[in-house]
Amino acid sequence: MTRTGEAAPAARAYSLFMTQTSSASSLVTSARAIALADRLEQGARALATFAAGLTDAEWQTPLPHDGRPVGVVVHHVASVYPIEIQLAQTMAAGQTITGVTWADIHAMNAKHAAENAGVTKAAALDLLERNSTAAAAAIRALTDEQLTQAVTVSLYEDAPLTCQFMLEDHAVRHSYHHLFLIRRALGL
Repeated sequence: MTRTGEAAPAARAYSLFMTQTSSASSLVTSARAIALADRLEQGARALATFAAGLTDAEWQTPLPHDGRPVGVVVHHVASVYPIEIQLAQTMAAGQTITGVTWADIHAMNAKHAAENAGVTKAAALDLLERNSTAAAAAIRALTDEQLTQAVTVSLYEDAPLTCQFMLEDHAVRHSYHHLFLIRRALGL
């Protein structure tokens, strides 16, 4: 993925991944992939359940040191699942990640916040459900061999990292991370 490339929606990314493998029938169900997908779904459900119960005032509360309102952050988690999965699938295929930096991530997040400042709870929760479901399905399609595939990743100073690490540090962890920060911001 390049800095200028737009990530495909999770379903399209999953489809692309499946066509890039030698054959779908060669994929063996991985207990590790299933566990990762289950953890992603658990985190997304926890975030969704918590967010569904927020008042309008809580939904609009800016997060300290971040500035984005709670609702924008919930929508952010949902909106980046396809990008996180696309990066992991690229790694699973043995391709390096180049041209992606933390500055790019921060710019993407700022653009998202500006474009989604008025996001409704219903829209954010719907996107969270759809994208987390697609992300979990894409993770379940990975083999143990793909999860252990290591490539250099520009986001981490070209360190050789595994697909599983990328999933755990991004798609799987993301909802838990932001749920913690939202709870703390709201004093809950």
